[in-house]
Amino acid sequence: MTSDQSIWASLPVPAFLIDPQDRIADVNSAGEGFLNASKKAVEGTPVWDQIAIDAPIEEAFERARTNGTPLFVNDIDVGSGSRAPLQCALQIAPLLGHPGTMIMIISPRELAGRMTQNHSVKSAAQSAIGMAEMLAHEIKNPLAGITGAAQLLSMNLGAEDLELTDLIVAESRRIVKLLEQVEQFGNLSTPDFKPVNIHDVLDRARRSAQLGFGAHMTIIEDYDPSLPMAMGDPDQLLQVILNLLRNASEAADPQGGTIRLRSYFEHSFRLRRSDGTGQSLPLQIEIIDDGPGLPDKIKADIFDPFVSGRENGTGLGLALVSKIISDHNGWVSVTSVPGRTVFRLSLPRVPRGHMDKE
Repeated sequence: MTSDQSIWASLPVPAFLIDPQDRIADVNSAGEGFLNASKKAVEGTPVWDQIAIDAPIEEAFERARTNGTPLFVNDIDVGSGSRAPLQCALQIAPLLGHPGTMIMIISPRELAGRMTQNHSVKSAAQSAIGMAEMLAHEIKNPLAGITGAAQLLSMNLGAEDLELTDLIVAESRRIVKLLEQVEQFGNLSTPDFKPVNIHDVLDRARRSAQLGFGAHMTIIEDYDPSLPMAMGDPDQLLQVILNLLRNASEAADPQGGTIRLRSYFEHSFRLRRSDGTGQSLPLQIEIIDDGPGLPDKIKADIFDPFVSGRENGTGLGLALVSKIISDHNGWVSVTSVPGRTVFRLSLPRVPRGHMDKE
């Protein structure tokens, strides 16, 4: 239905042709990735069954078709049955020479907003980590002296005063533990990149969680068995998944909850940087829980160091997740409402031809 199929297939954003009966007549590869479904599966199906738009758009859509005029809608939530909504810009226009047929292009704001984050976050994190490491080193020495002095004092005190020295020792040890976590940022080595079966990593993390901190949780696996190998450091990626599983487990009701581990391939996902370069990140991993969700006041800063939604939380687990994924040239994002929190990791695949060189 198009004069140049190569241009249609090369469009970097989801695009759909909609016939006069509001059925999908064609979809490009980016659209297949957006729907997480093949062209064959969606052709001929009602478009509004496949694409969920958080606005009463059908009337305006029909008016644009009748009048032969384009329709532009900005900042609207668009999703599908297999993915959470993204804020998008929507462009709809009649297809010349085909009465009643419309072309719809979806431009996710989320993808555009990713262009500059990787570089800026990495440089800012490196500065903050360097400062934190220096402070951690300087603070740990006097803390050791304070702990030792409190323990010596406790040897000659009564029960009532012992409570105070015990508090000093306990709090000093808690601070030392926090400082050691800060130092872990700087001690984290450069990723040892190699082909990684991401499902092996997910399975190791699941088994570890269910034997320990996540024993009260039900963990469901929802994997795409055809997912190609990722390029990454398996041990560091395991640490990322474990941190996210721990967060979900600790946020859940003490009686338990459900965590869903999901993997899928998204053809159209690309990270564009401020210098104009870009990278394809087609491998998607989601850790989905049914807990209470993130507090609104910290949602925007959840990956920053020392930001935590839990009492006595260090706020370093998610910052470490962000650092590791950034070092992998990947992307991490989160969407959260009460009853559904989704942490999404986007990673590069093994370059074509790399496996042949092994």
